[in-house]
Amino acid sequence: MSRLPYSRSAAVQHLQQRCPRLAEFIAAQGPLKMQLSGEANLFEALARAIVYQQLSGKAAGTIYGRFSALFDAAQPCPAAVSTRSFDELRAVGLSRNKVLAIQDLAQKSLEGALPDTRQLGKMSDDEVIASLVQVRGIGPWTAQMLLMFNLGRPDVMPATDLGVQKGIQVVYRMRKLPTPQQALQRTRHLAPYRSAASWYFWRAAETVLMS
Repeated sequence: MSRLPYSRSAAVQHLQQRCPRLAEFIAAQGPLKMQLSGEANLFEALARAIVYQQLSGKAAGTIYGRFSALFDAAQPCPAAVSTRSFDELRAVGLSRNKVLAIQDLAQKSLEGALPDTRQLGKMSDDEVIASLVQVRGIGPWTAQMLLMFNLGRPDVMPATDLGVQKGIQVVYRMRKLPTPQQALQRTRHLAPYRSAASWYFWRAAETVLMS
């Protein structure tokens, strides 16, 4: 299990203390098994995120494998991507919009428009999001996933995520699916460990789907 830059036990204990209903679900669900992704750098993480958008994990994994195979050691980098034509990238199964997004990501990376790993570590969550959404195809949700699963930020609440909304509805026994604003308001007391709370909300949504 990948090591988080914050204490799993401290996060879970905080959530249990702040919210009896979430504590009840945590007791049934078990330990926090949130893991960090293994991408070596920001470019790879964002390229993978673009490929995986709106696809099942299996289909996206196949396409990303073909995409990676275009490059030495199966490691795409901005300079190498910039040498590939639109048609070459389309041929691995990427949609037109995803090719354009990856090309824009490569161009902005080469221009130095995106922060490097060291700079990211000094930026707030909002600053990271503002920096990344300048890339075509990268919206706030994708930036939030990177904050949670690549940078290991502890207090991210992706309130527009349908799974998180469904999990909040289940845990708090709401009659209707919460809006993004309602999701933010309902979980504000779970700070500064809303990333861990989001993981449990995803599990709550999955539990309903499996029942």
